[in-house]
Amino acid sequence: MVATPGLDQPVTVVSGISTAYQGRLRRLGVETLRDFLLLYPRKHKDLSQVTPVAQLQPGEETTVRGRVTGVSLEKTSRRNFTLTRATLIDEGGGVLPLVWFNQPWVRGRLPVDEEVYVAGEIAWRRGPVMENPEYEPAAGVPRNAARIVPIYPLTEGLTSRWLRNKVQELLPLAGQLEEFLPAEIRSRRSMPDRATAVREVHFPESWASLEAARRRLAFEEMFLMQLGAQREKRARQQKAAEAIPFDQPAARAFVSALPFKLTDAQRVAAWQILQDLSRPMPMNRLLEGDVGSGKTVVAAMAMHHTAQAGFQSVLLAPTEILARQHADVVESILRPFGISVGLLLGSTPPGQRPPLLAALEDGSLPIVIGTHALIEEGVQFARLALTVVDEQHRFGVAQRAAIRAKSRRVPHFLSMTATPIPRTLAKTAFADLDISVIDEMPEGRKPVSTRLVPPAGRPQAYEFIRGQVAAGRQVFVVCPLIQESDKLGVRSASQEVEKLRLQVFPDLASRIGLLHGRLKSAEKEAVMDRFARGELAILVATSVVEVGVDIPNASVMMIEDADRFGLAQLHQFRGRVGRGPHQSFCFIFTELEDRETVERLEALVSHQSGFELAEIDLRLRGFGDLYGTLQHGHRLTLEDLLDTALIKDAQDEVGRLLDRDPALRGEPALRHRLAEFRRVFALD
Repeated sequence: MVATPGLDQPVTVVSGISTAYQGRLRRLGVETLRDFLLLYPRKHKDLSQVTPVAQLQPGEETTVRGRVTGVSLEKTSRRNFTLTRATLIDEGGGVLPLVWFNQPWVRGRLPVDEEVYVAGEIAWRRGPVMENPEYEPAAGVPRNAARIVPIYPLTEGLTSRWLRNKVQELLPLAGQLEEFLPAEIRSRRSMPDRATAVREVHFPESWASLEAARRRLAFEEMFLMQLGAQREKRARQQKAAEAIPFDQPAARAFVSALPFKLTDAQRVAAWQILQDLSRPMPMNRLLEGDVGSGKTVVAAMAMHHTAQAGFQSVLLAPTEILARQHADVVESILRPFGISVGLLLGSTPPGQRPPLLAALEDGSLPIVIGTHALIEEGVQFARLALTVVDEQHRFGVAQRAAIRAKSRRVPHFLSMTATPIPRTLAKTAFADLDISVIDEMPEGRKPVSTRLVPPAGRPQAYEFIRGQVAAGRQVFVVCPLIQESDKLGVRSASQEVEKLRLQVFPDLASRIGLLHGRLKSAEKEAVMDRFARGELAILVATSVVEVGVDIPNASVMMIEDADRFGLAQLHQFRGRVGRGPHQSFCFIFTELEDRETVERLEALVSHQSGFELAEIDLRLRGFGDLYGTLQHGHRLTLEDLLDTALIKDAQDEVGRLLDRDPALRGEPALRHRLAEFRRVFALD
């Protein structure tokens, strides 16, 4: 390694890290020496106890000290294995056989006739045997045995042993890490400094020092997340938005004109939103509701209120299918009030754009719904006061900022999501948002009967589907891929269409359609239009149907290779049926039979609540599938994100700091770190 390199140097300045190793480390997100130091272990193993051979017990994981003798290689006829055998003799004369499977290089590296540590689990073969143990000279500083040992995230071509050696070589550089937590917080919380915490999280002196280091590092990430959110919230509250007075007669007229009764949860959410709109500071609210819970109606009520006050609203949807459906629903709800609703899509014909854009610019069109086309430069509003974004995680930060910039003042912002978010996680990932939850279903909505179908049950499922089609119902078939992938071995949409047309339902071949994300917008619209009109009986699709596709006549959802999807996504698929008066069914197929997969899919069978499934998905899979990929460098674990005490501690300290120093003038290191910090969901 070069003399005292800076932390921003590439990893190749470390001796023994070739370009090949550089590529492997890159797969773990490690490019620089700083990245390497901040590659925290995923867990630790306690190998600190050194046990005499005479006291070893089967199944025990421990360290033994002694001298190695008799190293040999042995080929086995069965499966052509290479066994590396050795014997360890401890100071009490105890003899411990050692064996390594298919690791012939061990013979040349194992210190013979020297004091060594070996560590691993004790097997019992008429006495103790240690298989595939870690080993290292007892004379040096232990890294792999006789201590609490770090276990790192791995990728092909890297081992924890190799990573331990390199990390320990880099630990003297930890002193270069910038300390950005204010000294008063570290003192009040009895936290180690950052350099000490990083050293201890890699090679801890004790379990107590490891826990102190881990808490410090988790706190700093949560603190940064909460600091960014609270600063943003405070800054937003200083900005001016159009105050849309609460109009009780208008609200009552809206509710009275609906052809159905609002649920109590819808009423509460609508009240919260209308109260936010009445204030002269920008609303920033997340409307969270299960599939079919009626979020669009609540958003329509907010847009109705905004239009009645003489202002404009915009609703941004991620797909043309969803935008059209929102437009249909909102227009039908607002028709009795004479409020016009425009629709602007990428596929809107050029001839229809000028009058629509002119109506937005002069303020005569109070509501417009659309896709990314609304963000284009030529789209201007006269009095935009409310921006609604559906499934906002599907839009980038710049796109959301662009739609908000269409107003002279900061518009009120309402985000909608059909992915239920556990309350605790919402306090972290969405810390700068106020949250409204619709956790009731409209009256009369029948639960979807859900079944996990074994491979042998497939013919009966097809017969059931045939009966549903004969009765006039329609069917979704969801597959994880578009084209066949031998590597993944999962059913593709294109292959499934051919199979259904040629083998399973040849009499329905002309009524089986295909929908996927690679189709052009016009092709997607044509397929969905045929399905909506009933010309297609069976629609084979990819996850493009996850959100927003509304076909009340569809009564069966069939999901192939369901193990490829998270529970939240499977619940979204299931929500595409059961939207009409007919009893609906969801059939889940998987070729996997392991206990974890079956347990996870059985949860979908036994739970209808998306909120309960979100909690289960978090427990079984983590939050990645639910909430998108974490930004590079983000180290919080699932346990940290759901740790209410940690969240409250961070929120308290952030509030105390911002009350004292809102601009962070006295904390230049923290200001610098915050500028680099990328939150999971940046909203501005």
